[in-house]
Amino acid sequence: MLHNAIEGIEIIRGRVAQDWIDVNGHMNVANYLEAFDSAVVAFRERLGVDDEYIKGGCSTFAVECHMTYERELVLDDPYIITTQVLGYSRTGLHQFNRLYHADELYLASTAESMTLHVHLGKRKVVPWPDTVLERLGAATREQGAMPRPQQAGRGIEIKNPLFLTE
Repeated sequence: MLHNAIEGIEIIRGRVAQDWIDVNGHMNVANYLEAFDSAVVAFRERLGVDDEYIKGGCSTFAVECHMTYERELVLDDPYIITTQVLGYSRTGLHQFNRLYHADELYLASTAESMTLHVHLGKRKVVPWPDTVLERLGAATREQGAMPRPQQAGRGIEIKNPLFLTE
């Protein structure tokens, strides 16, 4: 799918490295996850949840992630990862990331994730501080009114399976 413009807030740019290429000659699944994780960390830091914040005793834990692969990337392809906040609460963040080829602007992959704000000493979910909630509000205003991505909330299934557990 070719886009006239990328969707979401640009978070990071990069280039597909040699050690990210698998036996099929394209970017390996694990490295898509690595790239998306870098974007999640960069967005978290933009919210103020950086190394200093984490030393103070709270962080975020990933609790769910779902990825789709739309079109392959190969060696040296430049990419852009954007984020869209789908929702947030006093304790959690539902985030949708898109990975685009930076020159051709096609959507290569998506990653939907849910993270929770956690007190590291207690290992329990706790509310975000007001400063983080304010930054989340600012990010949602920056992204503007965006439609829900078609890939968000999808499940995995084979249509008309030959074998299905019940």
